[in-house]
Amino acid sequence: MSATLVETVDIKAPVFVSWALWSDVSNWPKFLSHVRRVDRLDAQRFAWQLQLPGADKAFIAELTEVVPEDRIAWHTAEGVDHAGVVTFHRLSDTTSRVTLQIEYDPKGFVERLGALTNLDSILANHDLGEFQKLAETTAAS
Repeated sequence: MSATLVETVDIKAPVFVSWALWSDVSNWPKFLSHVRRVDRLDAQRFAWQLQLPGADKAFIAELTEVVPEDRIAWHTAEGVDHAGVVTFHRLSDTTSRVTLQIEYDPKGFVERLGALTNLDSILANHDLGEFQKLAETTAAS
């Protein structure tokens, strides 16, 4: 069973602010609620440690495309099976839109339940809301 997740948030911050915050790996635990830690292994690969309801996960993700102020795409190299892209859209000089799309293969009961009950979407929506707060606070300061 394969699942697709797409969530979007509009942010009262210029696209360069949204991009700068998301492209800095040290910020990820600030807005991704299930992320305990992300370590850069090299220019393209990151080791992730997640704390999810019912299970902890670790995996290696590899960047497949980085276009500044436009998109970051990745896929997992080991650990779990997923790929995704986050895109950054300029709506005006002071607003931007961030869209997150993830393709994944839920394994085990808890992950399948998350996909079936829309819990994954709720979690992603929450995390984008946290990112929105961070970006808007940063843009205002």
